[in-house]
Amino acid sequence: MSRNSMDLTDRRTLLKLTGGAGVAALAGCLSTTDDGEDGSDGSDGDDGSDGGDGGDGSDGEDGSDGGDGSDGGDADPYEIGMVDSLTGSLSAFGERNQRGVELALQRVNEVGIDGRELDLIVEDSESENQGGIAAAQKLVNQDGVPFLIGAVGSGVSLAIYESVVQDTDVVQLSQNSTGLNLTDFPGLLRMSPSGRTQSIALADIIADDGYDEVAITYVNNDYGQSLTDAFVNAWEGDIAYNNPHDQEQQSYSGVISEMNDSGADAWLFITYQAEFATMVNEVYSSGYEAQFYGADSVSGDNVIENTPEGSMDGMKIVVPSAPVEEENYQTFTEEFESEYDQQPTSWAAYAYDCVMNAALAIQAADEFTGSALQDTVRRVSGPEGEEATSFEAASQILADGGGPDDVDYQGVSGPIDFDENGDPVGFLQVLEVQDHAYEGIDFVEG
Repeated sequence: MSRNSMDLTDRRTLLKLTGGAGVAALAGCLSTTDDGEDGSDGSDGDDGSDGGDGGDGSDGEDGSDGGDGSDGGDADPYEIGMVDSLTGSLSAFGERNQRGVELALQRVNEVGIDGRELDLIVEDSESENQGGIAAAQKLVNQDGVPFLIGAVGSGVSLAIYESVVQDTDVVQLSQNSTGLNLTDFPGLLRMSPSGRTQSIALADIIADDGYDEVAITYVNNDYGQSLTDAFVNAWEGDIAYNNPHDQEQQSYSGVISEMNDSGADAWLFITYQAEFATMVNEVYSSGYEAQFYGADSVSGDNVIENTPEGSMDGMKIVVPSAPVEEENYQTFTEEFESEYDQQPTSWAAYAYDCVMNAALAIQAADEFTGSALQDTVRRVSGPEGEEATSFEAASQILADGGGPDDVDYQGVSGPIDFDENGDPVGFLQVLEVQDHAYEGIDFVEG
């Protein structure tokens, strides 16, 4: 079941969705826009340093002793929290997340966690740091959740961690954040891979395409700066232009003119969909010609719909990807398409696996507290255990007496296997714009 603080129809009414009915209800409320593109991590890029001091230092535990479901009659659901982008500039990614989340809850609650269900309380970050902090404070300090999924934007995730979660026992697992700086916070786990792998892959692709000089523009925040720095470190050629731009500007003609004047034939864009669409239109209207490349956050239906046909053909973009040839991902895709009549993205897969990981950590823990979940959250998907590609199979290993190290949940988004920095193994897909549409042309394992 899912309790969403903002109804997905009017964004204001409290909504509680339960089991399979919740999935159907959510599917009816959400936009039916094609969910097939991979899109960006949605990072707003802020470094989280402006978030204030956040919570009251509470560890977020609700004191329940029912981690193993054996406390004799407590059948109330386990409640965990999620901060997602239901509104604001990253709401398209929030919609994808919610579809994956509801499908995961359905699968978990078909089996149960030692006779109890899982309930997810969803709060809206409004795609902003302050909104994310407020949402996390409510979940941790008022609702007392010991496990927090969140957030979409890398800056929002960091703001939540530094202002609310750090120095508590609460587990935080980001569903979509790819910003490089999250690696510096080992207590902040994430399901999506670090953007460093994208930067390295882009450097290799541009060099392999025969270019030895590149012009770069990046969104002026932590997300853009960190991915650009990683690219520059990996790039062995010349940097003809390397300058930031601000978000939400009506025109980027100055940036585009300077990139053209740099003389570089390869242009790399590390920005967001709206900003990139504006740039593409200005390049097209100015008659400039260059080979385009981009990080994950420049791709999306919004870009395709708001740019002229032929204006991006040949562009190559590196995006996080699920292992689409694996059987468990194909099963996930079939179930997702049956439920929502559209294909999932890797972002929906990451959100799905966040719920699965949380459910298994709860079942494997001795009690339903943050400290107990801190001990199990990494171990239930660690490589030492028996591989399981569904919640039912992984749960059965635990039910048969196995401990957290005896199960290795293989996610639909990949093997997970958090490293010492809280980062997972990454899979990347290379997209190429062909006939004004995104086509997958290669895969890279980070």
